[in-house]
Amino acid sequence: MLNERHLKDLLYEGFARIGKSLSSPKRLEILDLLSQGPKSVEALSKDTMMSVANVSKHLQTLANSKLVKSRKKGNYVIYELADEAITDFLASLHTLSEKQFLDIQQIKQEFLNDQLDLEGISFPELKERMDNGEVLLLDVRPREEYEKEHIPGAVSIPIKELEEKLASLPSDCNIVAYCRGTRCLMSVEAVELLKSKGINAFRLEEGVYEWKQFTNN
Repeated sequence: MLNERHLKDLLYEGFARIGKSLSSPKRLEILDLLSQGPKSVEALSKDTMMSVANVSKHLQTLANSKLVKSRKKGNYVIYELADEAITDFLASLHTLSEKQFLDIQQIKQEFLNDQLDLEGISFPELKERMDNGEVLLLDVRPREEYEKEHIPGAVSIPIKELEEKLASLPSDCNIVAYCRGTRCLMSVEAVELLKSKGINAFRLEEGVYEWKQFTNN
């Protein structure tokens, strides 16, 4: 029995290593960003509004827990998730947190700002309208995220380039914009810009991960 107890203690100590590395909100944000694709320390610093030194410390903690891995690319160090299963884990964590804590649901709604009054579109409707050639799906994430993975049929125009490339968009169909999912506002910004230019635009709240879940069901 003592030997069994010792083995169980070792097992749960191993589980706790992952838990400890996830105890920082900033490390969770970094993992969310890396779920979109590999990124340099500098890119993560810009996205999280942290110093490069702080980002590096968080990445080291995540690397010690084998949640991220790195490689050299020229003068940059590129980080990515160590396993695709981590993306599934993050999605489950988000779902559980929203289910268990009402304040998280409220914060999410405030973050998305219901007053924006933007029309959304569901996956079934999007698929049907894309199949019929009625909408153009616009991926407004950074191009490297699009190149890593995107919803089939989507066109890449990063949000920073959208205004200067408006003339390249077709005038005879609706535009649907998407980005990193429910906690990302790049698609909101895109739809607001498109509507201000008289273009009929909708927002897809979900992202690539949710699309994969939808098509696999």
